[in-house]
Amino acid sequence: MDLDHARAVAVAAAEAAGALLVAGTRGALGTRAKGGSGDVVTELDLASEKLLVERVLTAFPAHSVIAEESGLLGAAGGEWTWLIDPLDGTNNVVIGLPAYVVGLALCRSGRPMLGVVHDPVSAQTWSAIRDRGAVTSSGVRLAPPHNPSPHGPLLAWTQGYSVSRSDTTAQAITHVLELRARRVLRLWAPLLSWAMLARGDIDGIVGYRAEAIDLPAGALIAREAGIEIRALDGGPFEDGFDGTPEDRSFVATHPSAMPGLLDLLRTRAAI
Repeated sequence: MDLDHARAVAVAAAEAAGALLVAGTRGALGTRAKGGSGDVVTELDLASEKLLVERVLTAFPAHSVIAEESGLLGAAGGEWTWLIDPLDGTNNVVIGLPAYVVGLALCRSGRPMLGVVHDPVSAQTWSAIRDRGAVTSSGVRLAPPHNPSPHGPLLAWTQGYSVSRSDTTAQAITHVLELRARRVLRLWAPLLSWAMLARGDIDGIVGYRAEAIDLPAGALIAREAGIEIRALDGGPFEDGFDGTPEDRSFVATHPSAMPGLLDLLRTRAAI
């Protein structure tokens, strides 16, 4: 498998989808409810997904695709599977907030080998191939520094759609983050949070039962930029799309900051 070719296809597809999204946000969105959690889907999600799926399957007809709106396309359990998030940040778009991205990951037997995130608003793209580092669209390697603040870390929080307001674990974690962190961002666009972490704009991400479709691309880019990712208890964390929602709870930060962030999260039991 030529991962450089796959990256070129994915970047071109993501940027084409991004152009579609930028143009589409200037008009009526055609919004409807999605599921019972208050989430929404727009005609832009569907149009972007159609473009991305067509680009990927034209280039790699033997691969499977799992897309945000369409689900599984092709046979399950194949060696190569693409994960496609055509509009990460739909709820932001609906309220007129320009904070959204396009994401693709290529996984081999469930393990991400390639990740691409494109921000249509800033016209920036970030990508990573496993064990080869993460880069910007201009080829600059991502390597965020560790610059701790005396006022606490700047963190992003993300949770899966299945997490209810009454979930006591989510309540305990967010409570301690609000008390101990300098700021807690809730961007409604997890892939954008991953890109910000890989760039060094924020200090960490705490995720609870994150969605499988967008986790692998962002986590791979962050890891290849030098970010460490652990389970909430400090154990190892796998960034694939298999497993249960509980397997997708994590802490991600610079390695030097990991002990402190894990200690911060452990205090939730005492608050």
